[in-house]
Amino acid sequence: MIQIKPFHYQPSEHEAEKASNSYLMSLVALVGGLPFPIINLFATLFFYIANRKGTGFVRWHCKQALFSQLSLLFINTVAFWWTIAILFESEIITNFYISYIINALIYNIAEFIATVYTAIQTRKGLHVNWYFYGNLCDWLTKDSNVKEIDSPFL
Repeated sequence: MIQIKPFHYQPSEHEAEKASNSYLMSLVALVGGLPFPIINLFATLFFYIANRKGTGFVRWHCKQALFSQLSLLFINTVAFWWTIAILFESEIITNFYISYIINALIYNIAEFIATVYTAIQTRKGLHVNWYFYGNLCDWLTKDSNVKEIDSPFL
């Protein structure tokens, strides 16, 4: 699910810190904007826009954080509005709703753990590549010419 790959250059200390901050931004927004899923996406989007002229390493990790928040937006939006409909309208709690909320919770916890791990590893200057999001970032970022190596994690 997560691989550590070499980046085509060794990022400097400043770049590693900025790239790590892109993941921390999504975590801070997650805590602050938990009831409103769009806040997490906007915080990560604004951080990406602020760093879109940055180095390739920073841009690549800002994009990966943004894509992970985008998928969370869809999952959490459905859960949020479904819960609002149950609380304030005539919707009832069904087994399907309970299973959806449990799956959304598991996905959020897994994404939280992966984000913390990625922020720590990226701060060390390592290029952490998530399944699907990493490939999407490679495809969208032309200057992230990475080569795959054996990963010590997963």
